[in-house]
Amino acid sequence: MAGKFFDEWQVGETMAHEIRRTVTETDNLLFSAMTHNPQPLHLDAEAAKASEFGQILVNGTFTFALMVGLSVGDTTLGTLVANLGYDKLAHPNPTFIGDTMRAETEVVDKRESKSRPGSGIITFRHRLLNQRDEVACECLRMALIRGSGA
Repeated sequence: MAGKFFDEWQVGETMAHEIRRTVTETDNLLFSAMTHNPQPLHLDAEAAKASEFGQILVNGTFTFALMVGLSVGDTTLGTLVANLGYDKLAHPNPTFIGDTMRAETEVVDKRESKSRPGSGIITFRHRLLNQRDEVACECLRMALIRGSGA
């Protein structure tokens, strides 16, 4: 189990996640199709070329999901009770096909659960960066985590 228990986390703790992922055209196409998102900027090369970006934009919800997924192995794998919510989701820069993404996480809050003794809520700040060190996505994620004795 790679995730950490509630009592093992410290506010201010940061980590750079080792797994990186290059986004492919297939990723973008399949995710857009699976989620019924027909946005031409994601699927139509000619429409995308005519946009201010000049190329296909990767679906933002894929970018968000990738950011969270890259963090799971180091944060909540095997210790998560439930994700409670996401806040302050932002996409400061676009993601393009061929971008290689990496994630970073900081623990910004930690509190005991009132309803689940021995467990607690960790608030993570996740950031997804591309190979140019531009932030492509960021958010706060609140997760209910088991304690080591729970």
